[in-house]
Amino acid sequence: MTESVNLISPRGYCAGVDRAIETVERLLRERGAPVYVRGEIVHNQYVVKTLAAKGAVFVETPEEAPEGSVIVLSAHGSAPDVYERCAARDLEVIDATCPLVSKVHAEVRRYAGKGATVLLVGHAEHDEVIGTRGEAPERVIVVEDVAQAETVQVPDPDNVALTTQTTLSLDDTAEIIAVLNRRFPALQSPASSDICYATQNRQDAVKAAVEATAAELVLVVGSQNSSNSQRLVEVARAGGAESHLIDGVADLDPSWLDDHPRVALTAGASAPEVLVRGVLDYLETRGYSRKGNEVPTDEGVVFALPPQVR
Repeated sequence: MTESVNLISPRGYCAGVDRAIETVERLLRERGAPVYVRGEIVHNQYVVKTLAAKGAVFVETPEEAPEGSVIVLSAHGSAPDVYERCAARDLEVIDATCPLVSKVHAEVRRYAGKGATVLLVGHAEHDEVIGTRGEAPERVIVVEDVAQAETVQVPDPDNVALTTQTTLSLDDTAEIIAVLNRRFPALQSPASSDICYATQNRQDAVKAAVEATAAELVLVVGSQNSSNSQRLVEVARAGGAESHLIDGVADLDPSWLDDHPRVALTAGASAPEVLVRGVLDYLETRGYSRKGNEVPTDEGVVFALPPQVR
């Protein structure tokens, strides 16, 4: 059988990631190094190392940035106390929070302001969930799985609301939400899904590729701490394919290719296309012919940069 690698599209950068990275790069160009960034600007090791080489300084807390300096808050969103701590140090805050994450923060504030208990479906230790929960920590309960959905208790079952981590998917959350709706008939939900368009589109594309091309191996380019990249691996495996998450070609184990003439290649929403090309080049040296879509994405979504860097 002829060996081939199918380039899945959409893949790679979403609009929120593109916005966050461009924000840091533009600050470095216009104001010069150092530019302080709280947390990883996006969850990708290559991106973080590349920006660090240009003069970005990644810090865990606002207190690590010198008083009066510029600090960029990451795409994953930050809790209100982070903004307060920045203000206390007279830091100029450049907010690179993804607008879709900001939408969830606003929902939490709105529901909590009405006295509701907010059930936040997501991974408790993920940066996005930590920031979202910080909007109303006394009113937000994180629900990670179906078991927790079956047992979570709220003070007033008639005043309870639902939000979700943006980097999950409709499939990830459907069963959990079904349980919560059954247990809490009065559950309030946002008018539109919190799930990120890019997360859903990339998962749908992996599903379709596995079905259409009968891919036996799906390689996902992305870092281990990238939630949306991890979900792509899970989707591929659920479709019956072997799948691995790799930061780049150096992580690719050649033995994975044994007896796998049909390979599909994609990337999480925070992974740059240059890393995909590195994997693709290697596969071509192994005799795989390239198929699929050379264009990473044509989703047409663009978010305006923060006002300080427009």
